[in-house]
Amino acid sequence: MSDPRPAFVSFPGRILYLAESAELVRRQVSGEDLAWDSNDPAQRLRDDVSTDEMTPGWTCFHHDATLGRFAYLGLTCRDGETRVQPVGEDAVRRGGFAVSVAGRRRGKGSSREQAPYAERAAGIRLLVAESFERIYRQNAINLGMLLTTDFGVLGRVRRGEEIPLSFFTEGEDAITRAVIEAGGFLSYTRARLAGRTAPPPVTTRPRGMTLAEKILARHVVLDPALRTAGVEAVAPGDACFVRADLRFSHEYVTPMAAACLEEELGRDARVSDPDSVLLFRDHLSLLGEVMPQERKESGLLALADALATRQEEFAAAQGIRLYGAGEGICHSLVFERHALPGQVVVGSDSHTTHAGALGCLAFGIGTTEVACAWLSGDVRVKVPATVRVVLDGARPSGVTAKDVMLALLSHPYVKGGGALGKVLEYAGETVAAFSLDERATLTNMAAEAGAFTGLVAPDETTARFLSERRGLPLDEARALCRGLASDADAVFDSTLTLDASALEPLVALPGDPGNGVRISDLPAPVPIDIAYAGSCTAGKREDMEMLAAVLADGLAKGKRVAPGVDFYIQFGSRDVREWCRKKGYLDLFTRAGARLIEPGCGACINAGPGVSTRADQVTVSAINRNFPGRSGPGRVYLASPCVIAASALAGRITAWTPGA
Repeated sequence: MSDPRPAFVSFPGRILYLAESAELVRRQVSGEDLAWDSNDPAQRLRDDVSTDEMTPGWTCFHHDATLGRFAYLGLTCRDGETRVQPVGEDAVRRGGFAVSVAGRRRGKGSSREQAPYAERAAGIRLLVAESFERIYRQNAINLGMLLTTDFGVLGRVRRGEEIPLSFFTEGEDAITRAVIEAGGFLSYTRARLAGRTAPPPVTTRPRGMTLAEKILARHVVLDPALRTAGVEAVAPGDACFVRADLRFSHEYVTPMAAACLEEELGRDARVSDPDSVLLFRDHLSLLGEVMPQERKESGLLALADALATRQEEFAAAQGIRLYGAGEGICHSLVFERHALPGQVVVGSDSHTTHAGALGCLAFGIGTTEVACAWLSGDVRVKVPATVRVVLDGARPSGVTAKDVMLALLSHPYVKGGGALGKVLEYAGETVAAFSLDERATLTNMAAEAGAFTGLVAPDETTARFLSERRGLPLDEARALCRGLASDADAVFDSTLTLDASALEPLVALPGDPGNGVRISDLPAPVPIDIAYAGSCTAGKREDMEMLAAVLADGLAKGKRVAPGVDFYIQFGSRDVREWCRKKGYLDLFTRAGARLIEPGCGACINAGPGVSTRADQVTVSAINRNFPGRSGPGRVYLASPCVIAASALAGRITAWTPGA
């Protein structure tokens, strides 16, 4: 491998503590070096720092070193009883910081590699935290940054010591260790494809395996040149490359990945097997409808549009299928049209997990990994442990898969990080009774648990979905599902059990999807300004069925959308919109007072109709995340489509009781 990293590293520069206190952060960016005391509660570090806070959505229209100006621009910290954003533009780079320190679950949320890229471009070289989210951690390592959960390193940094590189590779699998030593994943990939390095073979002996382990074992790459794959067994901790059946990306990521590819290999670099690659324009297609005029005048909309143009050029040059604006959200279309049971599906988004409802292993990867997967046709994996989530009991009326997920995300095991980097395999009689659309809500929001992915073993319901939605012969669909289940003697990391019969409709309070509470336990009525139904999580057929049921019930009782409430319904794909038209739902939604929006990510990423525009606005939303600033400056409550529609009619957050 060329230009390997030196055996000893040092970090000349300052240490930035991402504190809960806005005052402490302000003092640091103003030039003060803190004498940090981890035992002082006044110096508590921020937990759950999301990638949305590290790089607010609009900053990601840049895909070069300009991102360094925006590092931590959206970081929210406490200032008395309020939360503020104490880091100004270019403050990190001007401050001369080389090390950044945070608390638990650093990097949760979006898989955007722009977050660690911005940190690196601002001068940060070492990331320290109590724990890291999987994709963020892997993205940072891929970019050549160093990470540790050992806070003892901070004293060594302050003393200016040279630290052995082995300190940062200790405990890592063989591939990750080699990537760190190479200085990044692209450098490692070039060496691997040239035959100058190779991962060690998987030598696990036959054993009972979980469904995820079975799928991975079938896809382990034996010889990248010959495209051969498959081993008898894998076990958690095995490091390997696995062949990807489907690779996809969108305009938020494709240009940056293409730039990485071309910088390393030149403009003649070719994507391997382009027929198994998909590109989508979905994230920013509605941005022009909501971007403030001053940002348009500053050139931000032109930057965003340039991302789409660059993706179009790349798709044409490489012979890759591109879904255009309005056709659908990437996760929705991959689920509806492409993914199959038993496959490995990778995408440039944490909600790639959506397709796991079909019984495939679908997981998100970062920008550098996208570029490398384009080259090699495979992805690197450290086989994750599996957590079995058993959902039993008959659901009460009005309780949906979204309510199940909000309950699961508020579970102490999940909220405490127990699911980080693991597979969530959903099972039990409640799951068996769910449609594929509802199962997709479970697998989609496995990302909010910090999980590697979520999946459901395919069954007769899966086969009928493939037959009815895709037109596959039923026998062929059943054959695809056959044998895809965890072995009776499979070893699970742990088992979580939820009694669905004890659930009620929930909302997640503003700030985090893990803040789930029963609506009946809200201490006071919560008036709303915006109700938003849509996104990949809630833009499926069954989500539309829920909206239609509540709104039809309301219209029959003489109700429409409450005065002062803006109600938006967005479809996950054009296919879903057409299905709604045939069912008569478009007219129903319009008569109830909803505004219909074309398919796209939109308000979910603060880039389309349905976003708040003021901090005092309250939104109840069917999206998957409500991190600060995620869908505008206002407060966002998460809820099911039933709750969204009922709340739109009532003008406040409320549950829907069928027949009441």
